[in-house]
Amino acid sequence: MDVSGTFEKLVGELEYSMFIVTVRAGEQLAGCLVGFSCQTSIDPPRFLACLSRENHTYRVAMSAPEVAVHFVPRQAEALVELFGGCTGDVIDKFSRCTWQPGPAGVPILQECPNWFVGRVLDRLDLGDHVGFLLEPVAAQRAGDPPYYPFRLAKHLEPGHPA
Repeated sequence: MDVSGTFEKLVGELEYSMFIVTVRAGEQLAGCLVGFSCQTSIDPPRFLACLSRENHTYRVAMSAPEVAVHFVPRQAEALVELFGGCTGDVIDKFSRCTWQPGPAGVPILQECPNWFVGRVLDRLDLGDHVGFLLEPVAAQRAGDPPYYPFRLAKHLEPGHPA
């Protein structure tokens, strides 16, 4: 097996939590399911959320000063389907879920009691994804894990081309 194929097999076995990222740029709202993300620093606190260049949310986020990162509860299958299997190029996802404006007007999904809003410090070219380096400016922890794991989202057909 070639290196690329072996690497793909290795990382495909990892168990990540899935997140939903929401953004607001002017009057435009967008959001998507995110599988590539991680904490990058403890002090100062930093988080990296990676968005596909093919994604509607990526295009809106390129001019958004803040991004909300939602920790998706394990039982939120319908929300995962909406934000992972549909594209904002075709439907208004926010008319199909319950949300409220959060800090800086960023949409906060009511079905996700744990979330943070981060100020975008940098946008990093990471290949077919762009990493948004975030500095937390607001956060809420109101629910307990377990979170929605990557293995449960593998069946989704992306709302945008892969």
